[in-house]
Amino acid sequence: MKAVVIHEYGSADVLRYEEAEAPTIKPDELLVKVRAAGVNPIDWKIRKGMLKVISGNKFPMILGFDLAGEVLEIGSQVSNFQIGDEIYGSLPLPGGAYAQLAAVPQKVAAVKPKSISFKEAAALPVAALTALQSLRDKANIKPLQTVLINGASGGVGIFAVQIAKALGAEVTGVCSGKNFDFVKSLGADSLVDYTQQDFTQISVQYDIVFDAVGKQTFDNCKKVLKSNGVYVTTLPNLQNIVSIGLTSLFGSKKAKFILAQPNTADLLYLNELIEAGKMRVVIDCTYTLQELAAAHIYSESERAKGKIAINGMGE
Repeated sequence: MKAVVIHEYGSADVLRYEEAEAPTIKPDELLVKVRAAGVNPIDWKIRKGMLKVISGNKFPMILGFDLAGEVLEIGSQVSNFQIGDEIYGSLPLPGGAYAQLAAVPQKVAAVKPKSISFKEAAALPVAALTALQSLRDKANIKPLQTVLINGASGGVGIFAVQIAKALGAEVTGVCSGKNFDFVKSLGADSLVDYTQQDFTQISVQYDIVFDAVGKQTFDNCKKVLKSNGVYVTTLPNLQNIVSIGLTSLFGSKKAKFILAQPNTADLLYLNELIEAGKMRVVIDCTYTLQELAAAHIYSESERAKGKIAINGMGE
């Protein structure tokens, strides 16, 4: 099969489109013909060697977590899928989605919603699950609560805005002024232009502050949290880790870290939101597998409005 492989950590130049060994499936896995893949910041952070502690040093390595495609073969213990099913999901570390074929554990896959394309489905798992699990599981969101989402126009933020609205919250989105109309169209009730105003200094307080881009610390955000408010971040830096530990023991305001855990049940919940018209997927741009280096460079720029997808995987 064709795949994009790295033989060492480094810049986007280490990504090589080449022939690779096709995966063999375990009893609980699906062999999937990959039709589309998603690009997430964790992909290029691994590529750069920023996460060696979890990705290891075993090369060659095929990156990429999010994918959508067709089931070609099922393992002997697979009970929820059949050959020919159109599925999507997110692979365990170190990935393997940047390839024409992938071995997908059945517990991290779901049947693709019929109303969306393969590339839209491939853009969902990591980002949408991060948003869902942050708000529902970490912050315990309730109807009528106030939620501030930092990075509301980004890959995680677009889903956080929509999920928070679907769960009955009042949402403030933080983004650049040029993206106000876009974030408003996702359901945001109010907006803060981070190029003009520091949201950590405003006088309003919120039940939940979700830093979807990992740009702020709990110490900076706690002044805009209500008593018993919850701050959730995607960035596990030392300062936040200390805050998470301390707030678990002391004080009414809590700091929490999210690392999405893909699972079929939560993917099916996302399906329900999509089929009910409560959530849509926004693709900023699409690349081919051969253009993956350009896709990584664009993702690293942090200018994407929505998600970045890889399409035409079998070509």
